[in-house]
Amino acid sequence: MTKQVQQLDRVIIRFAGDSGDGMQLTGDRFTSETAQFGNDLSTLPNFPAEIRAPAGTLPGVSSFQLHFADHDILTPGDAPNVLVAMNPAALKANVADLPRGADIIANTDEFTKRNLAKVGYAGNPLEDESLAEWRVHAVPLTSLTVRALEGFDVSKKDAERAKNMFALGLLSWLYHRPTEGTIKFLEAKFAKKPEIAKANIAAFQAGWNYGETTESFSVSYEVKPASLPPGVYRNISGNQALAYGLIAASVQSGLPLFLGSYPITPASDILHELSKHKRFGVRTFQAEDEIAGVGAALGAAFGGSLGVTTTSGPGVALKAETVGLAVTTELPLIVVDVQRAGPSTGMPTKTEQTDLLMAMFGRNGESPVPVLAAATPSDCFHMAVEAARIALKYRTPVMLLSDGYLANGSEPWRVPDPAELPDISIAFTTEPNGADGAYLPFKRDPETLARPWAVPGTAGLEHRIGGIEKADGTGNISYDPDNHDRMVRLRQAKIDGIDVPDLVVDDPDGDARVLVLGWGSTYGPIAAAVRRARRSGGKVAQAHLRHLNPLPGNTGDVLRSYDKVLLPEINLGQLAMLLRARFLVDVISYNRVRGLPFKAEELAAVIQDVIESD
Repeated sequence: MTKQVQQLDRVIIRFAGDSGDGMQLTGDRFTSETAQFGNDLSTLPNFPAEIRAPAGTLPGVSSFQLHFADHDILTPGDAPNVLVAMNPAALKANVADLPRGADIIANTDEFTKRNLAKVGYAGNPLEDESLAEWRVHAVPLTSLTVRALEGFDVSKKDAERAKNMFALGLLSWLYHRPTEGTIKFLEAKFAKKPEIAKANIAAFQAGWNYGETTESFSVSYEVKPASLPPGVYRNISGNQALAYGLIAASVQSGLPLFLGSYPITPASDILHELSKHKRFGVRTFQAEDEIAGVGAALGAAFGGSLGVTTTSGPGVALKAETVGLAVTTELPLIVVDVQRAGPSTGMPTKTEQTDLLMAMFGRNGESPVPVLAAATPSDCFHMAVEAARIALKYRTPVMLLSDGYLANGSEPWRVPDPAELPDISIAFTTEPNGADGAYLPFKRDPETLARPWAVPGTAGLEHRIGGIEKADGTGNISYDPDNHDRMVRLRQAKIDGIDVPDLVVDDPDGDARVLVLGWGSTYGPIAAAVRRARRSGGKVAQAHLRHLNPLPGNTGDVLRSYDKVLLPEINLGQLAMLLRARFLVDVISYNRVRGLPFKAEELAAVIQDVIESD
């Protein structure tokens, strides 16, 4: 039948179901189709930490939200236009987020009395008036899938599992997504189980055909490709981008990449990704614990490699002593902290920005380290390269902060031309540098204050290494008070002198009185909120910090240039405290620690309140 096609400029879809319903895979495939089509996009996977919570319960609900558009977008969206609910728990957990008039596609086969009772529904919401403010499409996804696969040599259980592919096919029809990529993906994924592959492809095609023929959907929608700067693009998550950035840094520096890591959510995917790239000289070591991981990475740095360790907040706490060792031995080391909700185990699959103070000060003694923070999933690539540049140039451990929102979220990434990447190559010391032909391991570069880096085994350059304080220049063990004071101040001066770009301010008319400042993953929500405030006539400027220690040299001047500085953080005001202490500026904090990113609408209202306040 001929159906109407309606043009939209953007759509927000949320797939939700039980942890075993394949919602992350479904969302990922829809995202890949959307990226292939050429839309700008942003995603927000959301899933429980438990391996498998009780089926059909609220704690077991897993969801995947995708925002795609024909123009540039900055966030996964505040509220979905479409909710695909695979069971009553998925509906109940997500319905409060739906705006009036949104579409609900509900799998009626799972709305049994038993499943309804599990989540506290007294009756079936698909049959009463409780969902009257939304457009409900009741679709028996499970039974339609089983019926479509009757001719295949698969069990009923395997047939039912393919219902997510039926749903994906339906949504692909509804929004005119390409299908070839998903078919190739299924063929590859189930290459060793060809009948399962055929069944999933059939379920996917059956979902598409259902949309084409059913009267439940009289309209399909089209979102045209976005106009993006010329280049080669691919969809990329923050963890993938960070892994690729580390590989690029290895190539640009000419050093082999060594990753010493212990698996921890949400950082494990960096280890998984890097382990695939041995052909680039990458060596990955899955250690027995966090301490062994960072110790191996520091040992690799001592041996002349680009040493990296990846973790989350609990792992940073365990690695602190070895990071302090890297500070005093003055060796390059990259420590990646993909932040998650704490304290302790906290909510391992949820996001936060609560490790900033730990990154800055979480070691004994005066042990300063540079601290960087990525702003978007694709920015994780560039900040990984920047972390390597600083670590190698200044011979220092570097803390690189990401978080769960960036790590698991994805967006289009323009693949850079290698010529665009900085040359961060270094030269090892190969000859004695003392006046008497001796090797002075702590004789510093007058510009960077970095000490020389000699590969162990280089003839004539034998020297002591370890955590006990060393004498300036010679590196001999020293308990001299004046030497210790000098070494402490030199290490601090080295960090303070790191060259970082100035803070860039977006103030189109130059007459804003309010500055919205951010760091890390708040970039997207803040930028989207600033756009909304400006459309409403608000005069507001925006700036975003990616270098947190040392801060850009013009930070104080920027802060003092505005009457009010608003700083949203997914913590209780950690950066705000540092800025108030450093610059004596009364920063206005706006803080939420809910395990979720900010919503643009929420921040836009806060910005407006600050603009209007006396």
